[in-house]
Amino acid sequence: MVKVTFQDKRDAFTETLWATPVESNLYRLDNSPFFAYEVSWMDTVEAGPGGNGALEFVRCVKKSGNRTVRIIFQQYKSTDREAEVVLQRLRDLGCTYEGMPPKLISINVPSQVHLGDVTDFLKRQNGLQWEYADPTYDQIAGAVNESKRE
Repeated sequence: MVKVTFQDKRDAFTETLWATPVESNLYRLDNSPFFAYEVSWMDTVEAGPGGNGALEFVRCVKKSGNRTVRIIFQQYKSTDREAEVVLQRLRDLGCTYEGMPPKLISINVPSQVHLGDVTDFLKRQNGLQWEYADPTYDQIAGAVNESKRE
């Protein structure tokens, strides 16, 4: 496995994700992003040598069908009972997740799980914030607006 660096020039953040080489300059992501947008677990990405010799993300080449939603527990930690109830329901819906203790969770929503079921559940929860990461909110809003025009 190798590490692929994702940099957002606007927010000046850097995140490194594990990946498996697929072929020359192509890598399959082996974990869910906590900060990067528009990529998800198992997506195939192109990466090339960066300024410090590490691999740097260039573009997403092939989507896996997985989607990413992130939550931050505001009133409790991800290891508390209240969080476990939320995480168990997400597992029951068919999702998996990775945690960045004490409060950040990256949720993988597989292609066979309806994204609306997951977000409807999250909207009803107290004590957490959530966001679309892949697809982004702007992409979802654009798709809704496009369908209204048709």
